[in-house]
Amino acid sequence: MALSWKERVFMALLGTATASGLTVLVLILVEATNILLPADTKFGIVLDAGSSHTSLFVYQWPADKEKDTGLVSQALACQVEGPGISSYTSDPTQAGESLKGCLEEALALIPENQYRGTPLFLGATAGMRLLSQKNSSQAGDILAAVSGVLGQSPLDFWGAEVLAGQDEGAFAWITINYVLGRLVKYSSGEWIQPAEGTLVGALDMGGASTQISFLPRGPILDESTRATLRLYGTDYSIYTHSYLCFGRDQMLNRLLAALVQSSPGALLRHPCYLSGFQTTLPLASLYESPCVHTAAQLDLTQNLTVEGTGNPGACLATIRELFNFSSCEGSGDCAFNGVYQPPVQGQFYAFSNFYYTFHFLNLTSRQPLHTVNATIWEFCQRPWRLVEDSYPGQERWLRDYCASSLYILTLLEAFGFSEETWANIEFQKQAGGTEIGWTLGYMLNLTGMIPAEAPAQWRAQSYGVWVAGVVFVVLTLTAILGAAAVQLLWVQD
Repeated sequence: MALSWKERVFMALLGTATASGLTVLVLILVEATNILLPADTKFGIVLDAGSSHTSLFVYQWPADKEKDTGLVSQALACQVEGPGISSYTSDPTQAGESLKGCLEEALALIPENQYRGTPLFLGATAGMRLLSQKNSSQAGDILAAVSGVLGQSPLDFWGAEVLAGQDEGAFAWITINYVLGRLVKYSSGEWIQPAEGTLVGALDMGGASTQISFLPRGPILDESTRATLRLYGTDYSIYTHSYLCFGRDQMLNRLLAALVQSSPGALLRHPCYLSGFQTTLPLASLYESPCVHTAAQLDLTQNLTVEGTGNPGACLATIRELFNFSSCEGSGDCAFNGVYQPPVQGQFYAFSNFYYTFHFLNLTSRQPLHTVNATIWEFCQRPWRLVEDSYPGQERWLRDYCASSLYILTLLEAFGFSEETWANIEFQKQAGGTEIGWTLGYMLNLTGMIPAEAPAQWRAQSYGVWVAGVVFVVLTLTAILGAAAVQLLWVQD
């Protein structure tokens, strides 16, 4: 029996719907591929509580990491108002209160749903190391105060502690090599590790300590100066040492104290201060630091008047007396004060006060050592009034640039740099848009302790297959609706 036209139309539409539906199913099952969705972003916060100021840094990295270490970038840098936390001995609660402004900036940057997974850490450096030596109770009160404020935040507070000098040096080494792409870099669509020979050394100078860290050519013979690190699947063994009391501010205090000791009296002629400079200060303030030893015969209640003479030769001679070079005589692998150090080798980056001092003197353009020496000596012999007029608003720092620059020359010579190797030092504040210091290195090392998250997967088609799928879905729906309409008309007839 022949089918009616309605039956033929109905069967045709039903067959079309079935064929289209099967085609869509085949496209989904056969052509679909797995793709990785972008990894979530993780955040971390590190506060650098230095001797003269505190800085807060927010870092971010993809949650899936690379060879167990996060690919970290700086998202925020905020300088806390006020002095370093070690200055709040008379009112420790203010040390914690001073951090709130920068902490609020950080919270505004991080999504609220990630607060609990964001580590927060405060590391105090040489200023608090000195306070711990002088008065451990006061140091403990300050750490308790800052821990109280940070612990009340909605973040994952990991603690506030005094960072060891060796850790400060090692983390700074990580920072500079990371931002220069010497630990890992992106090439030809993948992350690769450069050759080990491209690694650079780190020279850091804060207010109370200075650090040198580098990968020596030979073995490290003193285990106390070795830092072992594992980054991006590779192990590194570097030399690092921190010299407490050899930071810029403590050096200046020790220098002034040495001059007072050699020439006691109410008036002191300072060869490192520019000619014509004069100031008065309470003598007792000079001996507040553990770096400066009190002379028994001095009357610490009196004020001291200091006049500058602008004599770089005498200044340099006094600075050299702050070092114990004789303790290294007859020892090849020794810097000063009897401290073991293998010979420096390769490129070095000098930052913090190394950079700030030489930047002021326009000596950060890889000038040869004889040019650096000549520039410093010329500056030291300028009249104070001329320099003061040339740099308005910088009076607080101007008096110390002569001593600081001559000190840096002496220190780098003690580390083993010479006319031939001077060109290997580059003075920088930033690299790759990131501040150079220990905090980024700490966060990179920390991310090795934070579990990685596998990227989410999704099944997807190419654009052409997706368009074809949409067309067949529309065709299937049209055929089904058409068949339903025919069926309804059929029933009505």
